[in-house]
Amino acid sequence: MINSLKHSFYSFLIITTFPFVSFSQGNSVKETPDNWHQLDKAATGYNGISLDKAYQFVKGKKSKTVLVAVIDSGVDTTHEDLKTILWHNPKEIPGNGIDDDHNGYIDDVYGWNFIGGKDGRNVNQDSYEGARVYHNLKAKYGSIVPDPSSVKTPEERSEIEMYRKAKQKVEGSGLSEVDLLLLKRIYTSVHKSDSTLQLALAKKIFTGNDVEAFNPLTPEAQKAKSVYVGFLQSNKAMDQTNSEFMEGFEQYLTAEDRKIEAKTKAPKDYRGEIVKDDETNINDKYYGNNDVMANTPMHGTHCVGIIGEARNNGKGGDGIADNVKIMMIRAVPDGDEHDKDIALAIRYAVDNGAQIISMSFGKDFSPQKKWVDDAVKYAENKGVLLVHAAGNDAKNIDTADNFPNPVFADGKGRANTFVTIGASGDATNGGLTANFSNYGKKEVDLFSPGVKIYSSLPGSVYGKLSGTSMAAPVVAGVAAFLLEYYPELSARQLKYVIEKSAVQPTEKVKLPGTDQDVNLSDISKTGGFVNAYEAVKLAATIKGERNLKQPVLIAPKIIKHKKG
Repeated sequence: MINSLKHSFYSFLIITTFPFVSFSQGNSVKETPDNWHQLDKAATGYNGISLDKAYQFVKGKKSKTVLVAVIDSGVDTTHEDLKTILWHNPKEIPGNGIDDDHNGYIDDVYGWNFIGGKDGRNVNQDSYEGARVYHNLKAKYGSIVPDPSSVKTPEERSEIEMYRKAKQKVEGSGLSEVDLLLLKRIYTSVHKSDSTLQLALAKKIFTGNDVEAFNPLTPEAQKAKSVYVGFLQSNKAMDQTNSEFMEGFEQYLTAEDRKIEAKTKAPKDYRGEIVKDDETNINDKYYGNNDVMANTPMHGTHCVGIIGEARNNGKGGDGIADNVKIMMIRAVPDGDEHDKDIALAIRYAVDNGAQIISMSFGKDFSPQKKWVDDAVKYAENKGVLLVHAAGNDAKNIDTADNFPNPVFADGKGRANTFVTIGASGDATNGGLTANFSNYGKKEVDLFSPGVKIYSSLPGSVYGKLSGTSMAAPVVAGVAAFLLEYYPELSARQLKYVIEKSAVQPTEKVKLPGTDQDVNLSDISKTGGFVNAYEAVKLAATIKGERNLKQPVLIAPKIIKHKKG
């Protein structure tokens, strides 16, 4: 699932605190600059990536265009700030209905949609992998999980263990029906307040901050303000637009409905009814359509903008990399993605020249992990860096399942060009680690800005979204920036540079989901935050080895920020 909602993954709302919702009034947090994630901490106090300093470092140096693939929910191909950066397949003639480049995908101009049908329909809503696994294996083994010793092969034992976990997940997860009913009543109240405020403010789109500054003239509008502001404050979402917040709230309720239904009923085959491929056959790969926009492009549009939104044009914000093309591969629905689609999406990106792949999605089960592992190995062999969001469950993914990941299911090692990213916050609001971010001393490589990130949204508008879904494209953008100016760096070297230049804080951080103080090195491999300036300085000292097998590693100094 797209990495950020569900106290799990759907990224455009800081809505992971829904189970602790209240209407109590709170103090507004300090408004952060739209570009806080790009700022320099020493100069501004905001724990950004020092992007301006990085550009000063390469001033006068020529750049080379870098192709970044974004595997996500879709992208608004008409957005005013993205049209110039979207990849156009140079070997494909748009709209002629012919596979001009003979790659098996007809009219794949911007990329490809692996969750679409040949008839033009698209998968939007889908089920959760845990529910799919649970009901598939329940049909095979019955309602009682077999003893693993009763089977002969490691594959069967692994499957039984997966069934045990899925059964526990499905039967024990989600809100109770009573809590869900209460939350639906709250939704009705907030939705009514939203409608009232649209009339009172005489505009359809507004933020919680706009409402807080508004002086209502009627008792009805005053009540609507109190309800709306109280709810957004309790969810730390005052700078979310009403449309984004309400859409996310509705999707959260839908997700909880699905969890309750999954306990007794096998999920609908949303994908199969539209895509009509053989999902059990990884070699049946020429399916889908070329509609990378579909009607669910919010998440993907935001991620694309973070990486490469046109810079210095006076519109919206600025992307991180200034000379990129973005290939969109649609493979992530509202629900959990399917392993086959992800595996083929990675292969499509590699085969069509992507040098970096940004992946802001994740799930708890991966029944066909071998297919994804093979695709990850393929990307590594072709010199492609994969950047993956760690997820938003505030859990330790050293011990908790989280897919995809770089650890191969066959037990034979791990990927060397795969980076897993946790989400950090700015230094003035909410702390240096995002309270929703997953973490892990072994499995989360470093942290990156992922709170209130300002970027493009569908319809040529802009807004702030939060999640590790935002943190991953920040790192993908930094990787693209480095490769623009140092194009001989290999994927392994990019990973090395980004990790070894990570800035280590001198102060402790909060363990996500708690008030416990820990060292960042306790919850991530590098113990640091991504920093474009420190990374580009290190990149300049390394001899590129894009065509070699082993990286040239030069030990960097440990970089620390002073407090203040």
